[in-house]
Amino acid sequence: MLFIIILLSLISVISGFLMLWKVPLAIKSAGKVSVKKTVSIIIPARNEENRLSVLLASLNNQSYKPVEVIVVDDESSDRTIVVAQQQGAKIIRKQKSDDWTGKSAACWKGAKEAKGDWLLFLDADTFFENRTSLEQLLATYQSVDAIGILSFQPFHKITKLYENLSAVFNIILMAGMNVFTPLGTQVKTAGSFGPCILCDKEEYFIVGGHKAIKGAIMDDLALGEKFMENNFLVRCYGGRGLIQFQMYPEGIKQLVEGWTKSFGTAAQSTHPIVTGLISLWISGAFFTIGSLIVALLSNDASLVILTSLFCVTYAVQFYWLACRFGQFSLLILFGYPLFFLFFIGLFIWSLFLTKVLHRVTWSGRKLEV
Repeated sequence: MLFIIILLSLISVISGFLMLWKVPLAIKSAGKVSVKKTVSIIIPARNEENRLSVLLASLNNQSYKPVEVIVVDDESSDRTIVVAQQQGAKIIRKQKSDDWTGKSAACWKGAKEAKGDWLLFLDADTFFENRTSLEQLLATYQSVDAIGILSFQPFHKITKLYENLSAVFNIILMAGMNVFTPLGTQVKTAGSFGPCILCDKEEYFIVGGHKAIKGAIMDDLALGEKFMENNFLVRCYGGRGLIQFQMYPEGIKQLVEGWTKSFGTAAQSTHPIVTGLISLWISGAFFTIGSLIVALLSNDASLVILTSLFCVTYAVQFYWLACRFGQFSLLILFGYPLFFLFFIGLFIWSLFLTKVLHRVTWSGRKLEV
């Protein structure tokens, strides 16, 4: 039994390191690469008055000025348009009569109006961390020959206690993109990160843009797939030190809806090798705590010490991985089994909605999947 405990615990911890072996970040000094192109920033927005102002303020403070900032209002019922106007953004309104709704439709409408050489799609809940963030982002794209998609997953800013429930989801989301293992780009990426996507405008229209994926629930994965089908590269980077977002600040209901929409659909895009690593790592959360419970019941002091050591090791790794992608609380370090139970329960619910009912809810709309 001792050998099995050691072996399985080691496998789960090693799997955690392998699935997120290396996550590239934006270049730190934008001055190393000259940005030779202009950029249009496109922000799809639906009832985003509370978050949009933060993003627009950060854009207005950038050292590099875009050609334009376009806010595409997606039938908002709040002050989204007013906030955008106050910050000097160009407003495009989607109409209820349009036969195509949602984020992809808003992105497409904005792209058709854009004047820049490059298109930067930003979710309304994102914001740049410092004054040179936009320049760093564009310079990073220029440094990789400005081909295909460069996408960043923003660093998760935590302001409310319940938001820590996203810890496991953030880790699995990053790992599920396939490209952060020691195999790197030898494994095909699952797509792109939706909150921050930069691409060349000409290439965007060559692949058909968001119009070519109008039926997709996970538009970020689908857009990346469309670029790859046309032999354009898709690169995925971590946003730490560059761009942040606050996920689902309106409450736990929004958090549940958001992750439910994402995970049941996205899971099928993860490579089998990466899926295996993720599964082994997740199983470690339950194996380590289960082994400790068995050891306590057996009254074997040496076994209790050993299993306690593995629980601490796993918890520290979980916290370290989470903090690579967000400002998570120490709470997740001490209560990690509960966070994994929440993840498993919500993942099963997501599969039920997407694979059985074929329907999810997001932003007040019923979406068929």
